[in-house]
Amino acid sequence: MYIVVTFSICLLFTSLVWGGYLEYDQDVLIPEDWANVGRLEPTEELELTFALKQQNINLLEKTLGLVSDPDSARYGDYLSLDEVSSLVRPSKLTQKVVHRWLQSHGIKNCLSVHTQDFLQCTMTAKVAETLLPGSRFHRYVREGRSLVRSSAPYSVPDDVHQHLDFVGGLHRLPPEGKDLGKKQKQSKAGFHLGVYPYILRARYNLTSTDVGRAQNNSQAVAQFLEQYYHPADLAEFMGIFGRTFPHQFEVDRVVGHQERGKAGLEASLDIEYIMSTGANISTWVFTNPGRHESQEPFLQWMVLLSNMSDLPWVHTISYGDDEDSLSTAYMMRINTEFMKAGVRGISLLFASGDDGASCRKVGTGNTFRPSFPASSPYVTTVGGTSFKNPFKVTYEVTHYISGGGFSNVFEMPSYQSSAVAAYLKTANLPPQSYFNISGRAYPDMAALSDNYWVVVNRLPMPWVSGTSASTPVVGGILSLINDRRLLKGLPALGFLNPRLYQLKGQPLFDVTEGCHLGCLDEQVQGQGFCAAPLWDPVTGWGTPNYPALLAALLSK
Repeated sequence: MYIVVTFSICLLFTSLVWGGYLEYDQDVLIPEDWANVGRLEPTEELELTFALKQQNINLLEKTLGLVSDPDSARYGDYLSLDEVSSLVRPSKLTQKVVHRWLQSHGIKNCLSVHTQDFLQCTMTAKVAETLLPGSRFHRYVREGRSLVRSSAPYSVPDDVHQHLDFVGGLHRLPPEGKDLGKKQKQSKAGFHLGVYPYILRARYNLTSTDVGRAQNNSQAVAQFLEQYYHPADLAEFMGIFGRTFPHQFEVDRVVGHQERGKAGLEASLDIEYIMSTGANISTWVFTNPGRHESQEPFLQWMVLLSNMSDLPWVHTISYGDDEDSLSTAYMMRINTEFMKAGVRGISLLFASGDDGASCRKVGTGNTFRPSFPASSPYVTTVGGTSFKNPFKVTYEVTHYISGGGFSNVFEMPSYQSSAVAAYLKTANLPPQSYFNISGRAYPDMAALSDNYWVVVNRLPMPWVSGTSASTPVVGGILSLINDRRLLKGLPALGFLNPRLYQLKGQPLFDVTEGCHLGCLDEQVQGQGFCAAPLWDPVTGWGTPNYPALLAALLSK
């Protein structure tokens, strides 16, 4: 359900040969299921995205801390897009050097963004390979989809190197969608009707009157990789499952291109559940089908956020890559983009993944394999749970697929250090060789992620599972809380984590049972981390108790 892409090896360069490589540790091997159908003709056009070095990153991080900390005098004092642009805009020297470099190769067809820290340029393959020494552009095909990527690492001139973070459109491949359905055996106890809006509202204590009313409230889901929803599916879903509460039948705005082909299960799930949990709230859909072969869909979405002054307050995204499949430069820059969203009061929720702690072979042993963006310190990451009794609305336990763990890239943020330390002190842990004990720990909270009903292509479909389900549910609940805050004249929640960790789990249902998947070896025997009282790296602080969470988050 949760979308993940992995690669088999990582290119390693010594300091003697790094030279002008911006992404020295980026994987470049193309998985075997992508067929190479040939080198691009020199005159074929492609589009690349240039991430220009930003200014004042430390000040941006400090500002995010101030506007997100309830104890700060600046709590909720968010910046406008213009103010963010003034803060991080690349220096005049950086802009001059990059533009002069591009123009020296005859590249003039470029679009910038409001913050001036991204350039999207169109050029021929011949020009691109001259511009970026080492690059070799090929076309690859898988299951009818075509993309253009470089089969080798790229470099930039030494005088340009210090002015760029990375160049997008060369290496990262679209993740492969997973089978989101999970067949469940018939039980002697009777047929399990599964999870649908009424069940979620019953479990998380939402009444029929807990719906949106504020005119200035909105929420969004982001879809990639030719995932589309059908308005008819949404209408039918609400007709079947939305009879007990006021709601909207239509999405208010689609940003991007919405195809008319088959609806995607992922897109249908996200939209149906954010709109039934965050009911009666204006909802947007960001969709990036990858119409331009060289675009990276996730990166394109991040660029959009830097170029739109009017955005929904809550965004949920069911997308991720393994940390080790991405360059450090790329992840660090995307992390900055998350900070840019946070200082504007935008809440970003990411699914924690559906592979438990995951596993990676390193040398003669194994380690757990963290996922990004779930591992970013500047997003709220959502794990998954199941009902203890699958036939009743009971308390919740760990859903064994729920992603979670510790980042190998990002340090543990101060807002979670005491909570994680308490877990590490008392829990029965895997060997420390399997995880980075000082890394950003995730998820932050969770919700039910097992046995959902979804309407897709006009058919009700049962047994859909994954943290792609729990994430829009939490997003909808946060949108409801935003609604009440906005009606009181309070700012939107923005980046939630500092406040969430201050609450120490009090307004959530603690999940204390169950473990998730890990490496299948003698050391851990298929087990990753286990749930425990208070915070844990499987379900975070637990699942929402809406009235208690609302009361806690309406205090200021």
